[in-house]
Amino acid sequence: MKSAYERALERSGGALNELSPEKKKEIAELDVLCRSKIAEAEITAENKMKNMDPEKIDEFREALANEIRSIRDRYEAKKQAVRDRR
Repeated sequence: MKSAYERALERSGGALNELSPEKKKEIAELDVLCRSKIAEAEITAENKMKNMDPEKIDEFREALANEIRSIRDRYEAKKQAVRDRR
């Protein structure tokens, strides 16, 4: 018995999740931008933590984790918009 996914794949001629080369390139560029934004945030945080009171470092690390999560979410939304575009 075939799954719904397999049936949909057959109906679409196997082109169910294919992306054009342009979309793949755009998504790859968004990945690079996302990684660079995360690296920038981490470097900035490391520099700030060097002079920070040890008691506040855990709180700052939590804020950094939230910022990284926000960056990833933002770029995932942008990549999904590229995928959804016709």
